[in-house]
Amino acid sequence: MFESEISKRKTFAIISHPDAGKTTLTEKFLLFGGQIQTAGAVKSNKITKTAASDFMEIEKQRGISVATSVMTFPYKGKWVNILDTPGHKDFAEDTYRTLTAVDSVILVVDCVKGVEEQTKRLMEVCRMRKTPVIVFINKMDRDGKDPFDLLDELEENLDIQVHPLSWPINGGRDFKGVYLLPSKSLNLFESSKTKLSDDVISVQGVDDERLPQLVGDKNAAKLREDVELIEGVYGDIDINNYLKADVAPVFFGSALNNFGIQELLDTFVDIAPNPLARPTTVRDVEPTEAKFSGFIFKIHANLDPRHRDRIAFLRVCSGKFERNKAYKHTRLEKQVKFAAPYTFLADSKEVMDAAFPGDVVGLYDTGNFKIGDTLTEGEVFTFKGIPSFSPEIFKELINLDPMKSKQLEKGIQQLTDEGLANLFIQEPGSRKFVGTVGELQFEVLQYRLEHEYGAKCRFEARGIHKACWMTGPEADLKDFMKYRGSNIAYDKSGNPVFLAETAYILRMAMEKYPDIQFHTTTELIS
Repeated sequence: MFESEISKRKTFAIISHPDAGKTTLTEKFLLFGGQIQTAGAVKSNKITKTAASDFMEIEKQRGISVATSVMTFPYKGKWVNILDTPGHKDFAEDTYRTLTAVDSVILVVDCVKGVEEQTKRLMEVCRMRKTPVIVFINKMDRDGKDPFDLLDELEENLDIQVHPLSWPINGGRDFKGVYLLPSKSLNLFESSKTKLSDDVISVQGVDDERLPQLVGDKNAAKLREDVELIEGVYGDIDINNYLKADVAPVFFGSALNNFGIQELLDTFVDIAPNPLARPTTVRDVEPTEAKFSGFIFKIHANLDPRHRDRIAFLRVCSGKFERNKAYKHTRLEKQVKFAAPYTFLADSKEVMDAAFPGDVVGLYDTGNFKIGDTLTEGEVFTFKGIPSFSPEIFKELINLDPMKSKQLEKGIQQLTDEGLANLFIQEPGSRKFVGTVGELQFEVLQYRLEHEYGAKCRFEARGIHKACWMTGPEADLKDFMKYRGSNIAYDKSGNPVFLAETAYILRMAMEKYPDIQFHTTTELIS
């Protein structure tokens, strides 16, 4: 029973550069899974229903995803857990952490723009973690790059071998559909945002005499030429090479028009890995182990603004997670249990009684959790590999309404718990500095503080080069903090942090105090 549940789970993330069609593809998966009835076109003025996976108000206004959404749906006997990630580079940290919680990835590439900078960064993380990847080349109904050029671009820029499993017949306004290489069948294109089933036509390979009637003489000749070249270069795909993250299967289609989604989803549930082992500080934890373990990879405040809730997202790694059962919080060394754990469909959630490896569970949190925390049935270890990034931009938080100081304090504490920004407090005066990896995060923080907490503020840029946590002899630390008192602040855990104004000042501090180590991530001092 337990192992059969594991074999049903497919947990993956959809990643891409902004505007490649990632959120649209997520919606179409939910349509195929029967979880939503209408797909909302992001950024479309004609369709008023917003994207199911973009639930924060600022996401709906700007038409971009800035937080990872978690959705679950059944499909062909499998239980699919899909994590739709932010595409914007300023929110890459959320995406990087999400990649620690999945077993595979679908990468969406815009056929017009090809491989973009953010795509490269995301693939670097996938390669580092040896995460299997399937590529979906989107927007084939628009005039884009030559398919062979796109394959070369993927291999050259993403440092991974590709293997096409479908092949486009023309593109742009003349897009006729795709030829499905494994089944030697045709999927003819029809522009439709609501149609779910594709018109797949069985043919006897590219030599079928009906091919010219179906796609035209010129297209049939070109397809025969292309397929001969593809079969000569790529041959048959070895699924083990995909599972080892050495080869990425490639599909072509149009997410907006529901085209090419079915074969992508069918292939994914057929070949994508089931839940995998996870490394910890003690040993690798196998999903088939009887005892439960899992880790927190994301925290989100105000998932439902009406209830001011704070949800910690838990990836189940082994055993069976059960409602109302006590588990060990290894960092706090205390027992915790949950009366109402949730599963998700974007912003809607349902109370669940049990979850299995691969599942993502929402836990109502009163402030016990930090990103990276581990829960077990008693064994003490911590799951490894959850990245923490040094802030690149620093600004001071200025309160614009002294009557709402408490709301501002609560809001900035809760929102920085989500891991997208660091909060540093400097005494005297309790000055608050916020560090992020991108400008857009300040805009999102300001918007959410006003609309979710009723606290108006602004962020003023400050000349800070690096935030450095410090370890070393106590006497040296005490002397340094006295010497550099005006540059010392404290993080949310009460650790002293040196806010170095320039690279020169930091270098001078390191030379003057050689026994003090200056760290740019908190992981190094935990």
